[in-house]
Amino acid sequence: MASIPSSERDSFSSKFGVIAAAAGSAIGLGNIWRFPYVTGENGGAAFLLIYLAFVTLVGIPVMMSEFVIGRSAQKNAVGSFKRLAPRKPWFLVGMMGVAGAFVILAFYAVVAGWTLSYLFDSARYLVQPDKYGFGEMSTEQLRHFFQEGYDSFLAGTWKPVVTFLAMMGLTVIIVLSGVRDGIEKYAKILMPILLAILLVLVARGVTLEGAREGVRFLFKPDFSQITGNTVLVALGQAFFSLSVGMGTLITYGSYIQKRDNLANTAVSVAFADTFIAVIAGLAIFPAVFAFGISPDSGQGLVYITLPVIFQKMAFGSFWALLFFLLLCLAALTSTISVLEVVVAYFSEELGMNRKRATLIAGSSIGILGLMVTMSWGPLANVTFRDLNIFELFDASPAYFLPLGGFFIVIFVGWFYGRNNSKKELSSEGKRSIRYYPIFIFLVRYLAPIAIALVFLNVVGLIRF
Repeated sequence: MASIPSSERDSFSSKFGVIAAAAGSAIGLGNIWRFPYVTGENGGAAFLLIYLAFVTLVGIPVMMSEFVIGRSAQKNAVGSFKRLAPRKPWFLVGMMGVAGAFVILAFYAVVAGWTLSYLFDSARYLVQPDKYGFGEMSTEQLRHFFQEGYDSFLAGTWKPVVTFLAMMGLTVIIVLSGVRDGIEKYAKILMPILLAILLVLVARGVTLEGAREGVRFLFKPDFSQITGNTVLVALGQAFFSLSVGMGTLITYGSYIQKRDNLANTAVSVAFADTFIAVIAGLAIFPAVFAFGISPDSGQGLVYITLPVIFQKMAFGSFWALLFFLLLCLAALTSTISVLEVVVAYFSEELGMNRKRATLIAGSSIGILGLMVTMSWGPLANVTFRDLNIFELFDASPAYFLPLGGFFIVIFVGWFYGRNNSKKELSSEGKRSIRYYPIFIFLVRYLAPIAIALVFLNVVGLIRF
């Protein structure tokens, strides 16, 4: 099986760079605005234990499988399957990943643009505090102010477009610089900043009077909440949180040097992803409960509830500025990884240089994303089954990712060959892999069944 010499292909230069980039891909807006709420609503620490079990038994094996495919082939998501299984239809799994990345980035960059807009708004409130008079407003008046601002923003024409294009522009600029000088370089800068900001916000949140209830919401184990549906929620969260199934980690795996330990990398990324999600909850929900506001998730939490809470705090606009900077960084590290899936495909399969591939991929996704930005404005009447354009795109990962993840573990577990996967995981025999029998059992049996359950739950065929 031919391989491209490493000298001809860009790669990550260090273990920290690999982990920072892959963790940046996994850590996104969902870690901050969904995971903590889902944990609190489904049994706190009891849910967290189930989630961690699924991360270990399903998420990490799928991640390792993607790394194995990418590093073995030294190619993009499509080219990897073509190289490892020539003249067979497995490349369609990679095509599904590239198509999924294209669609996902078209809406994810839109939401990332919202965080950029709120970052600028927070800076404006900080610079001109007297202009808005937040200190004189009641909680209900603040909620009305931010609800009205959120609705007006979505229905607008120019502001969502400008912030979306700005976020796409930042993403394109970083990806243009390549793997080592772009993706890795900025991941090594952005991820420590993200963690530092989050820890500052945690310190502020847990020291508020009444914050203890928020900590209890997150961590008090309530096994009475554990049902069959809760288990499915934990399984789905473990799968969707780790950026698997889309070809991102196949692509990143192809940039990992042969000396690096794939298992350790996967475990480190999973730990970082879970750690950030948990401490994000400590940054948010102690403050929510301290001010007697009902917990929420998603856009309502981030763009309405939290701005209200920040303005009830001393130096509220400063804390809001830090929080939305945190969101911007989390979003940017994810958009970079998703764009790279498409760029690597364009570059290697269509014969483009990186500059041309990045500009064409970014422009194409940008055009599609412009339609998404107008889902509540000029294109509000464009719907399918009562879903607007944004909602249709938002629903897409629930279908793309489980299908991709399922076929990836089937390929590694049943078709690629034990000797090949052993060779890659052991860095060509240079390290012991006593865990291999467990790994191959998980990717052959447990992971496919678990991912199939996720998909069947998404399409509504199973409920408990």
